[in-house]
Amino acid sequence: MGMLQEFKEFAVKGNVIDLAVGVIIGGAFGKIVDSVVGDLIMPVVGTVFGKLDFSSMFVVLGTPPAGTAMTVADLKKAGVPVFAYGNFITVAVNFAILAFIIFMMVKQINRFKKDAPAPAVAEPVTPEDILLLRQIRDSLNK
Repeated sequence: MGMLQEFKEFAVKGNVIDLAVGVIIGGAFGKIVDSVVGDLIMPVVGTVFGKLDFSSMFVVLGTPPAGTAMTVADLKKAGVPVFAYGNFITVAVNFAILAFIIFMMVKQINRFKKDAPAPAVAEPVTPEDILLLRQIRDSLNK
């Protein structure tokens, strides 16, 4: 029972719930970024570099069976080892864009946060026995 209770306390902590929400939203946000990179940015980058399509950049490491189309998807489906460095370039650009967007979001969130005033340091309450000892000391010094 102790382990079940510990898990329950762990699972209902605010940080765990916040993390779960962040992972779910991050997954959806990742799909949006994938679409922006694949559908908007990479075609422009490919056009700038001479109508280059990064997804079609690969090296075939085996011999494909006869009649297999020379695309990454078809070669992988046929079980042919493929060194798909173009796909890696796309994923790396995707990561760089996602990291930059997250950096900008955190920067803006930190800008909007107001600096919390430092808590006022109250004088520590002196225990009654110490006060009594001080009175005794002062009365003896007279």
